[in-house]
Formats: sequence, structure tokens, C-alpha cells
Amino acid sequence: MKPDDAPIATDCRKANEVIALIGDKWTVHIVMRLVTGRKRFSEIQRSVDGISRKMLTVTLRALERDGYVSRTVFATIPPRVDYELTPLGHELSVPLRTLGAWAIANHDRVAQARAAYDTREPPDRA
Repeated sequence: MKPDDAPIATDCRKANEVIALIGDKWTVHIVMRLVTGRKRFSEIQRSVDGISRKMLTVTLRALERDGYVSRTVFATIPPRVDYELTPLGHELSVPLRTLGAWAIANHDRVAQARAAYDTREPPDRA
């Protein structure tokens, strides 16, 4: 690595560290469900199609650890646990919304590219 590359490499490591969670399939769904306000665990689970209870728990813990989500426990029977976005989580929702809009707008183009790729002759791989 050249000396000029050191700051770039450091920035890439920092970006990768943060993006690892943000790029997770379930994180995007959960953050976007919480944009509208505080939700109970069961509400989130019902609104995120296909997520298991365990995966929701793991993802919410990671989001809480990284400061995107806050968790409030109410001493009721049964216990009630609510989740909501922190200011950092609301900031994250802005680029996620933009990316989601881009994905929807370009879905057909991506599907066409995939179809074209899948009908080609297999490339010679080295």
C-alpha cells in the first residue's frame, strides 16, 4: 500500500464497519417500519414478511447496539417492549428511502439485464 492510500483504506474500513449492518436484508425493512413511530416487537414481526422471531431479535439488538434504535421495556404482565428510531436511525432512513425509490424505479431494467445475462452462453471463466 502506498502512503497516500492509508487514509483511503482507513475510510473504507470505517465505511464497511457501518455498512455491514445497514446492508443487511432485515435492517432495511425494520428501519423503514419504524420511520412512522414506536412499535411493539410483535407489530414489527407481523409487518416484516418472512422474518423469524430470532432474526428480528438479533437485528433489533444490533440496531440498538449501533445507536439506530432505542428499546423501552414496560413492567407489565406480559412485559411490553417497544422500539423506535433514534435521531441517528431517522438520519439513516433518508438514504434508505432514496435507495428504495431507486430500486423500485429501476426494477424492470435490472430484471431485463438479468434475463439477458441468463440467456447468454456461459462465459469462459479463468
